[in-house]
Amino acid sequence: MSSMFGSCLKLSLFGQSHGAGIGIVLDGFPAGMLIDMDRLMAEMNRRRPGQNRMTTQRQEADAPEFISGVLNGRTTGQPICAVIRNTGMHSADYGDGVDVLRPAHADYTGHVRYFGWEDWRGGGSFSGRLTAPIVLAGALCSQYLEEQGVRIESHICRIGKVRDTLFEDLSEDADTSQLKQMDLPTLLKEAGEAMRREILEAAEAQDSIGGEVECRILGLPAGMGSPFFDSVESVLSHLFFSIPAVKGVEFGSGFALSGMRGSEANDAFSVENGKVVTQTNHAGGINGGITNGMPVICRLAVRPTPSIARTQASVSLKRMQNEELAIHGRHDPCILPRVTPVVESMAAIGVLDLWKERKTCLSAQPGQDEV
Repeated sequence: MSSMFGSCLKLSLFGQSHGAGIGIVLDGFPAGMLIDMDRLMAEMNRRRPGQNRMTTQRQEADAPEFISGVLNGRTTGQPICAVIRNTGMHSADYGDGVDVLRPAHADYTGHVRYFGWEDWRGGGSFSGRLTAPIVLAGALCSQYLEEQGVRIESHICRIGKVRDTLFEDLSEDADTSQLKQMDLPTLLKEAGEAMRREILEAAEAQDSIGGEVECRILGLPAGMGSPFFDSVESVLSHLFFSIPAVKGVEFGSGFALSGMRGSEANDAFSVENGKVVTQTNHAGGINGGITNGMPVICRLAVRPTPSIARTQASVSLKRMQNEELAIHGRHDPCILPRVTPVVESMAAIGVLDLWKERKTCLSAQPGQDEV
């Protein structure tokens, strides 16, 4: 299992959905940061299930236990190890082993990849449950980055056929603080209300629905990223595609650029208040894989939750014959309400890794010691 990420900031993920616990080891985190536990738990609660009709009713406290790397509430500079105990498992919902395959899940591929020895309960290591320690790590990274003037935020820009407005339609100083307090974070109130109806209608029909999340990173200086293979897009996409259910990522105008001419797609430069800026942001704040100082904008396509109560065609591995399957248990009719803090967390982890790499480069340049 590939459970490690990062070069200057190293993250290791461990545990399974129905095991004793899940957690992270975060190596390379800066020393001396006072952890705001109230804010950290607020981020954990945004991802936590069982809070309304739009999410799975699995009940978990998701309270982290710090094993190392934190003393008297401050980071020590040593590896941070944190564990989240699993308490709300219903393993009986998943039978006694992999047999009738759940469509669009990793039942079959995981069974083949690990020769039948995988932990199949609740999806094991493939479960969205593993995003809880990711949010924990991301909350720590976000707190550090905010001290450096970097802010990361996201909203649901689409569910089914309902669309919200985009960040590009707002000014950088627009008040978006309400997003983190909303169970359906949207920029337009009416979009959130329509999305809620879409989700509940899908649930009533024993179905699920997908959508898109837009993420904005403000306050990044120009010069971050290391092309080719560690470009900003490469690093962030690596993390975003690790989120279960994410099937597409685009930056700036993304795929729409393919329908433009260069005169439309190019972001013209200008100088404002002694700083180089671009007049538009089709590139999403990145040129040549390196930040240009404009907001980094990206959007993620999130597939409908594959666990649905409708009868579906499948096969039995034990009998090697066609079967029908109706999935029971506790599942999200839409993963979007809980995925936004995961997106922000993955972005924060990637940005802090890039931040530390850039700081290392600057320290090797005479007279350059600030990112």
